[in-house]
Amino acid sequence: MPVIAVINRKGGSGKSTLATHLAAYCANRGMPVMLGDVDRQQSTQTWLKLRDARGLPQRAPLVGWVVDPRNVLRPPAGITRVVLDTPGGLRGLDLARVAMYADAVLMPVCNSVFDRTSAAECHAELMALPRVSAGRCKVAAIGMRLDARTKAAEVLQEWAGRLSLPFIGVLRETQAYVRCVEQGLTLFDMPAAQVQADLAQWKPILDWLEPVLNPVVEAAPPRPVPRVASVAVSPQREATVHRQPPLSELLIAPERRRGGWLDWLALPRLFQR
Repeated sequence: MPVIAVINRKGGSGKSTLATHLAAYCANRGMPVMLGDVDRQQSTQTWLKLRDARGLPQRAPLVGWVVDPRNVLRPPAGITRVVLDTPGGLRGLDLARVAMYADAVLMPVCNSVFDRTSAAECHAELMALPRVSAGRCKVAAIGMRLDARTKAAEVLQEWAGRLSLPFIGVLRETQAYVRCVEQGLTLFDMPAAQVQADLAQWKPILDWLEPVLNPVVEAAPPRPVPRVASVAVSPQREATVHRQPPLSELLIAPERRRGGWLDWLALPRLFQR
């Protein structure tokens, strides 16, 4: 089950906005998703209550879950994707526990020296974890609340490059996010023509997440057929050896076989990820 964790130690970086939008995107794409809230403030649960009150039609369920920090993931039955909204100040064992379950970590970063410093420290701690350093948990940064009239995006991209941290997109400062969240909505619930410019900014982020949300399951390689060593048999002994009737005789004309035989039963092959 793919798990995406939104992590930033600094408060006010846009974690809940990012998490709610990702969860709504999954539900609108037909992926049953759990929006897990590790934050004591439970901001995403407030958003979910507003959303439930609207009775929006959606292709798949979007359910909430207050996650116990001692047992990070126990999603309800039927859920196939998980988005985790985490609290500020996440570090140490709590950070390691979340990274242990996550397949991807998204770090929303605003353009200030305080945000960049905090995010750099968090990234360094994440990279020291075996699951992250081995590449089993991917980490990327997203620029949040950036003014398109400034060079904020370039500053963050250069900062991420020095850390060897993938910088996968920017989301501009706009009241569209504020209005949506206050109504239990996201940009993905709005008519595309009204938010076309903002949806375009999401495309590189969603492209990066695509292999995480929809991992390719490799088919198991065929099992090798064991080779049986041939044994030399004399002509006299060969006449007395019982031979297995050919498969064509069993399948084509079973009624001609004396005593009959049971019909073959096809057993389905089960694949498990």
